[in-house]
Amino acid sequence: MEPVYLTFILMLSIFVGFELITKVPATLHTPLMSGANAISGVTVVGAISLAGTGQQDLANWLGAAAVALASINVVGGYMVTDRMLAMFKKKGA
Repeated sequence: MEPVYLTFILMLSIFVGFELITKVPATLHTPLMSGANAISGVTVVGAISLAGTGQQDLANWLGAAAVALASINVVGGYMVTDRMLAMFKKKGA
């Protein structure tokens, strides 16, 4: 694909993503974060398969970096989701 088209797709996705995120009400942030964590879990599986191919050094490094970053995203997302859900629990005596 032409680099011009790829750049256009990237810029369009940044714009659409920004517009969608700014329109989300505060009550939907926790469910959306849980969905994003599930997507990051899929990213971890894909990155593990990329890192384990052994074909090129660059692919192995990018795969390892993707595994690390997606894992941080998953763990951090679940920690934030758990903390937000804990705010709705009643305080015990």
